[in-house]
Amino acid sequence: MGTTALIVDDDPGMCELIQAILGSVDIAAEILTDSAKAAAYLQQKKFDAIFLDVNMPAPDGIELARQIRATGFNQKTLIIMITGEEDRGILARGFAAGANFFLFKPIDRQRVLRVVRASRCQIQDERRRFHRVSVSCKVLVESGGQKVEGCTVDVSISGLLVRSASVFAEGSPVDISLQLTSGKPPVRAKGRVARVIGEDRMGIQLENLGTSQSAQMQEFLLPLILQEIEP
Repeated sequence: MGTTALIVDDDPGMCELIQAILGSVDIAAEILTDSAKAAAYLQQKKFDAIFLDVNMPAPDGIELARQIRATGFNQKTLIIMITGEEDRGILARGFAAGANFFLFKPIDRQRVLRVVRASRCQIQDERRRFHRVSVSCKVLVESGGQKVEGCTVDVSISGLLVRSASVFAEGSPVDISLQLTSGKPPVRAKGRVARVIGEDRMGIQLENLGTSQSAQMQEFLLPLILQEIEP
């Protein structure tokens, strides 16, 4: 899967310029000129990088960054703020809201690609976290005193897709016991049902993994992920 980006700016011309520059280095970029729609869209889709104009009708870029960092798939996605001002107050507010870099106007190819090069390692680290590996592991999911046994369809360091005879409602908090390797203790973690597919599959987003659980997940998944994304 190629690198993806979202550009949010109320100036269509600016969006198209950045989109063209990113496209020249094989980064597929989507454009949204309505920041309110972008806030909802970012709760549904994961991106590798997000470009936000600081000055937009509410929510502006800084408020939108706060919303992105608060919840959802893009909490740790690279955020690049676009501004024509070199005001230290704006920079401080942007970084406090969760921005990783600032891109200063006038925008040109060299400036955009400099930011892309600087952020490449961070993008790759985040892609590994969300990269899903097709693997079948036994899993027990519990919510509200009810238990459901099933098998994973795919697993990432941040979540899993489970196939089971029944599913819990979207938004349900769950406790999971995931048997990654036979003969070793299962990974026990808390999560939330992020989506339901049909009557027999549910996507679970893991929440607040402890150190030992994270280490178990990474030990199992990283070799498989690296085989796929870095052959």
